[in-house]
Amino acid sequence: MPKDISILESRIKELKKQRDAIILAHNYQLPEVQEVADYRGDSLELSRIAAKTEAKVIVFCGVYFMAETASILSPEKLVIMPDKHAGCPMANMLSAEDLRKLKKEHPDAAVVGYVNSSAEVKAELDYCCTSTNAVAVVNHLKDKKEIIFVPDKYLADFVAKKTGRSQGRGLAPDSQSQRTLITWNGFCPSHIKILPEDVKRERKFHPFAKVIVHPECLPSVVAMADAVLSTSQMAKFARETEAKEMIVGTEVGLIYRLKKDNPGKEFYPASERAICPNMKRTTQEKILWSLEELKEEVKVPDDIRKRAKKAIDRMLEIV
Repeated sequence: MPKDISILESRIKELKKQRDAIILAHNYQLPEVQEVADYRGDSLELSRIAAKTEAKVIVFCGVYFMAETASILSPEKLVIMPDKHAGCPMANMLSAEDLRKLKKEHPDAAVVGYVNSSAEVKAELDYCCTSTNAVAVVNHLKDKKEIIFVPDKYLADFVAKKTGRSQGRGLAPDSQSQRTLITWNGFCPSHIKILPEDVKRERKFHPFAKVIVHPECLPSVVAMADAVLSTSQMAKFARETEAKEMIVGTEVGLIYRLKKDNPGKEFYPASERAICPNMKRTTQEKILWSLEELKEEVKVPDDIRKRAKKAIDRMLEIV
């Protein structure tokens, strides 16, 4: 088996040069995929890196909205996915039409959307945000009484608590002075598998470990954490902390990167059930096929791309 994998990796490396391609792997990808990647990281981070490179082809190993984001930022490049059927359940919980209806209900609201959304949804936003900067983006809009925040209700809960906003579908008649975060019923099916009892169990086994969790987790889990961080922030925290043990509350794929980057430290998943099956669809074989055939392309139509990019650019101006 190691010999076969070595042949695959060698052929992928060879084709990368021939195609003038780079391989991007999200932190939740299989170890074998991370091994052949040029860059590992979170979705927007990877797309911004790709936009700055001279590569003509971007092989995005992640889920569909991530490849769309790469296409938004690099329209002149060929963006391909090894498995185009790898979608994001959270992103699929909100359509552009859903958001347009919500905007009509709240015409004076600023519209902020998590990067974990489709290109069509991004085109309807005023501002995009990531789990790293969501609080900063909402704080920037402090003069707005109403902010629509989609699609993740648990990231919204975290942001509301950090910014002092209430949550709901709008202001009550007797609370016109209240600042409200208008939310959507979206969530990450992988992160909600992490339960408070999981954290309690791991803390019992590893009493000296720091608990780091993603803000997509349940509020009850977030409340138990020593630090609430995005995947890129988790990588930084693990590198810089003096702690030698960490309980990690996010999709289990990140553990591989953390262990590889910090060989002197130990990392324990808060729950082994926190697996995103779509993130695991990509394999080395599929990467090889995508490079051989330059398939499957992900291309965002120009009218949608330009509007979506405005929301991303506005975010970047703030943070």
